Amino acid sequence: MRLTEITYSEARPIDGYGPGFFRVGGRVMQGAVLVSPRSSQGWGGLDDAATPLALADRIDVLFVGTGAEIAHLPAGFRRTLEEAGIGVEVMNSPAACRTYNVLLSEGRLIAVALLPV
Repeated sequence: MRLTEITYSEARPIDGYGPGFFRVGGRVMQGAVLVSPRSSQGWGGLDDAATPLALADRIDVLFVGTGAEIAHLPAGFRRTLEEAGIGVEVMNSPAACRTYNVLLSEGRLIAVALLPV
């Protein structure tokens, strides 16, 4: 098997995660986070659709990591984002981190909103 090192240029990959934190581009962030190729910030969780909505003109898809287990999103949260033209994909947070990093390396227009594990 041939392994290829991934480079992210100026984008911020998710380097790791653990109980209550994420490491994004080498920086440890506590609690829920919203990460896009050029920024990372705290996020208010599933009651906060406004923060990811601010990325509507810069992303096509938002991955939502719901913690250790996959869970349904509140209907209003999903509807608000989809009406703004943002596709929403739900998965557990570890899978969302991996998926985000792979698509980030491909230069896709994505972001990820993560609840801690």
